[in-house]
Amino acid sequence: MTETTESNRARDFSLVQGGPLFQLFVRSRLSTDALGWLKRRILFLILLTWLPLLILSLLSGQATGSGVRVSFLYDLEMHMRFLVALPLLLQAEWVIHNRLRPVVAQFIERGIITPQNRARFDACIQSALRWRNSLLIEIALVVLVFTLGHRFFFEQNTLNTSIWYAIGATAELQLSPAGVWLAYISLPVYQFIFLRWLFRICVWAWFLWAVSRLDLYLVSTHPDKAGGLGFLGQSAVAFMPFLLAQGALLSAMIAERILYQGSELMAFKQEIAAFIVFLLILVLGPLSVFAPKLAQVKRQGLLSYGALASRYVREFDNKWLRGGADSEESFIGSADIQSLADLNNSFEVVKSMQILPFGRQTVIQLALVVLLPLLPLLLTIISLEELVKRLVSILL
Repeated sequence: MTETTESNRARDFSLVQGGPLFQLFVRSRLSTDALGWLKRRILFLILLTWLPLLILSLLSGQATGSGVRVSFLYDLEMHMRFLVALPLLLQAEWVIHNRLRPVVAQFIERGIITPQNRARFDACIQSALRWRNSLLIEIALVVLVFTLGHRFFFEQNTLNTSIWYAIGATAELQLSPAGVWLAYISLPVYQFIFLRWLFRICVWAWFLWAVSRLDLYLVSTHPDKAGGLGFLGQSAVAFMPFLLAQGALLSAMIAERILYQGSELMAFKQEIAAFIVFLLILVLGPLSVFAPKLAQVKRQGLLSYGALASRYVREFDNKWLRGGADSEESFIGSADIQSLADLNNSFEVVKSMQILPFGRQTVIQLALVVLLPLLPLLLTIISLEELVKRLVSILL
């Protein structure tokens, strides 16, 4: 089988181009086989999850605050969940589909997967796609949403106060008509899509773990300082819409507690930090499975290039410092000194090699994406003028 055929097979890998829900979208003309019609899917889900809540709240008089402390129009969390986070989760499908396919193909195109391991690499792809397409998994997610997911949300009772979708104590909630739609349509749709994303990330992690177990052709002196796996760091950037969706939802939840319970932003600093760490582990954790392999490559590289350097510098010393050079050979212009410098540069590359296929910049970049939706909350503890001054002073 030719290398081009193998590369094309690797390009068929997709975390999102399959599964029962995907097939349902295609048959309902909400998506094409290539994940087209994204705006159509976003509009459909908004009409399914958010618009009925607005209409039912208006009909019952709970849209603007009649008889409840928190009305629908002032429920920031719900608007953020269905008008921002949910569309971002759908946007993430298109972004990740287009970004991860060429990433997987790089294993072949860069020669990291040797010809002897291509059959096993292809088996890793096929196994991941079978998990992605599993009907039983998606059925299990639906069951989980209508049991634990449903109970988890309503046991919180959001703000522990009367709200547009429910009135009463936690154990005796009385759902409004809009609350019934929220409980059995809107919320399950969002939770299912979110849990489906968590499962897809697990599939991605399993695929990378399976690939890390293969005999990979990694080079300690590769310029990306990750043995040739530096391209994987860019794959994490594809998850930015997913991270942004979670950051936006967290921002709305904190904002409601500040507005309706009198909390302060700094009271949530530990939760925010833990949330960021969790999301970074979720996205970057799958890439960390290559750490043992990269550490081994680095150790071997240090030993091999250390031995090579020792032989070369001894020969260089004997030749130029102990009188071993031919009397007619000139030191000026000799290739020996340039070779010594090149060898030193190669050894420095090996020393600076990372044991993770991503760097600090990637971590900071992803953390900032999560924090971005939280920036408006700073206005609750500092004036806009002061905030602008501080940002300008940081940038300048």
